[in-house]
Amino acid sequence: MRVVTLLPGATEIVAALGGAGSLVAISHECDYPAAVQHLPRVTSTPIDPNLPGAAIDAELRRLRGAGRTVIAVEADTLRRLAPDLVITQDLCEVCAVSDGAVHRLAAALDPPPQVLSLTGRTVEGVMADIRAVARALDLDAEGDELTAGLRSRLTRLRRGAPAAPCRVLCVEWLAPLYLAGHWVPDLVAAAGGHDVGAAAGAHSAVSSWDAATELRPDLIAVMLCGFGLPRAQSELDALHDAAADRLLRSAPVWVLDGNAYTSRPGPRIVDGAERLQAAMRGEARPGLAPWGPAR
Repeated sequence: MRVVTLLPGATEIVAALGGAGSLVAISHECDYPAAVQHLPRVTSTPIDPNLPGAAIDAELRRLRGAGRTVIAVEADTLRRLAPDLVITQDLCEVCAVSDGAVHRLAAALDPPPQVLSLTGRTVEGVMADIRAVARALDLDAEGDELTAGLRSRLTRLRRGAPAAPCRVLCVEWLAPLYLAGHWVPDLVAAAGGHDVGAAAGAHSAVSSWDAATELRPDLIAVMLCGFGLPRAQSELDALHDAAADRLLRSAPVWVLDGNAYTSRPGPRIVDGAERLQAAMRGEARPGLAPWGPAR
């Protein structure tokens, strides 16, 4: 089977199932695991990822306001690769190619490939997506083994949760302020906390610094979408806003590698839950570090 994945989470799922050998192309954002980095990239974006977060948000809004695509598929490359299966998503057009565009492209190919759209918005939804990918790859046993292992880790994590639930505020973007939704509240709950900013399965939502302060978090977890630890730390350091200062000084702030552990609906979200519990305990880990206002 020849498989194309159009988002990082799908690539990570295929690899975790042992199906990396079936991959013939990946998205421009796929950076894990290392073993697939040689593959062709079939998506692109006009947005420079090195821009400050506020400028990225402004450019996203400009493109969408003009009716332009944020992420596009290289149709000629896809046609040349002649995949049997294309894996996409219907969650967020900022994170990957829109679901409708993929179906239209696939229908134009001869023969048209199967299109599998990942729909998970909670931890259970992500588990269902993993099993769906496993079925499509004829790796049902591997899918059962992978999801059973992930569930076992979450069970162990819940057993080691703090006696008193920690009130956690999860920040997904800084300018404007977005509070993380989807599966993140589930990760917080598995770690032994209570997400004060969102409910499991809800979309990430714009908030204000004052409104977030009123939520009275015990811990602030900054997990910027698509950004690793150093980039998130630098975005925080560059933030100069009196209302933001009040929030960030009101509780311990921990920075998590959102790009690896919370933004992508795949197996590593369980690593994210483990790091959230480590933050509650005040323990730094790879991809997790405390932050203090440098001003």
